[in-house]
Amino acid sequence: WTGTASWYGTKFHGRKTASGEKFDMYASTAASPTLPFGSLIRVYNSKTHVGQLVRINDRGPFVDDRDLDVSYLVACLLGIQEAGVSHLRIELLEVPKRP
Repeated sequence: WTGTASWYGTKFHGRKTASGEKFDMYASTAASPTLPFGSLIRVYNSKTHVGQLVRINDRGPFVDDRDLDVSYLVACLLGIQEAGVSHLRIELLEVPKRP
């Protein structure tokens, strides 16, 4: 599917995420309002032709028109850090099994 993504970084670096992990702005992670923690997704920027594997470990974004908040690292790799918000293709690759 396609969706709108923003990024988050220094303000949240080292804080606890909704999953209980510490947020690392240099890790390949993202926040989703609905995907289970540990889900693996690939986000793809069709403007830069770059994709990145990302693990969901937080909740958000808390803005109505956005589907994901990616870490600063992911934003840089995808080339969206300057724009702040971008339209991306999102592919769900794996959902963790429930115990």
